[in-house]
Amino acid sequence: MKTIHLYALISILLLNSCAEKQSSESDSVNTSTYLDYSKSDDQFTGGIKMIPITTPKGTFKVWTKRVGNNPKMKVLLLHGGPGGTHEFFECFDGYLPKEEIEYIYYDQLDSYYSDKPNDSTLWTTEHFVEEVEQVRKALNLNKDNFYLMGQSWGGILAMEYALQYQNNLKGLIISNMMASIPEYEKYAAEVLGPQLPPEVYKEIKNMEANNDFENPKYSELVTEYYYTEHFLRMPMDQWPESINRAMGHLNPNIYVFMQGYSEFGVTGNASLKGWDVSKRLKSITVPTLVIGATHDTMDPKYMEWMSKELPKGQFLLCPNGSHLSQYDDQKTYFNGLIKFIKDVDNSVMK
Repeated sequence: MKTIHLYALISILLLNSCAEKQSSESDSVNTSTYLDYSKSDDQFTGGIKMIPITTPKGTFKVWTKRVGNNPKMKVLLLHGGPGGTHEFFECFDGYLPKEEIEYIYYDQLDSYYSDKPNDSTLWTTEHFVEEVEQVRKALNLNKDNFYLMGQSWGGILAMEYALQYQNNLKGLIISNMMASIPEYEKYAAEVLGPQLPPEVYKEIKNMEANNDFENPKYSELVTEYYYTEHFLRMPMDQWPESINRAMGHLNPNIYVFMQGYSEFGVTGNASLKGWDVSKRLKSITVPTLVIGATHDTMDPKYMEWMSKELPKGQFLLCPNGSHLSQYDDQKTYFNGLIKFIKDVDNSVMK
């Protein structure tokens, strides 16, 4: 009987020990505060803040949404367009939370989730740079934690911001954007256009020459032959829902005013015509990652050159990607992006 009691006692002690160990391991796993919003003023809204932006035409609000908490790595995302939305970045949800990198979605003024004054005097790079700066201050981003990432038009905005306010930055990411609109137009005319079937390219150029952009045939040809090769390399019926939603929410007024109608360059008097900061890249001294893709609407060789002009530049090529390489070459894109953010953080901490 004593032996039986002894075995029972040992079993109880072992069970208690295992339970304590599991509890300890569970506590260790749950110590991360990445998803803890309990001490944040935006817990009520799930991370969303409508940030007031002061402009010469009045005060308007822009939409932001924070995902996660990380005091050292905070990435503000600048969407493309102009007039696009944060929805182009929604696949970031599948990668950055696991790495505990904080990121902030943001719709620029006159984009879908933000106020829409619809005032073209505000559709300038100067306005948008100051808008980003006001967002930065409102979100308490600074040189110890602030990574600025822009894609396409957002890449233009990110470069312009860095040229004026790089002392506020910890790191910069320029995704799928060249530093020169004339060089982009040259690449489209000399390389991408001639890759289309000759009869298709001829018909597109004829409609452009006649300003026949409202012709349904123009959109049909560009979508079928250009978008699925150089914008997002998937059959359109397989495009992610977030991309279809983003395309549906695009503000055509601001897009046409700044970019024009064509996908082969900036047309008419669109305000981005002639934009070029290629000679100023050397003055951006913060660590910078330039992301390009083999099938991009932007010249990958030019983007590699950009990375070499930047004093602390790096280049990431997505070999299977196009303009939205965060979707069509996703593993390459996010592996490189995450490594850059963490490498910068580690080098700053040393």
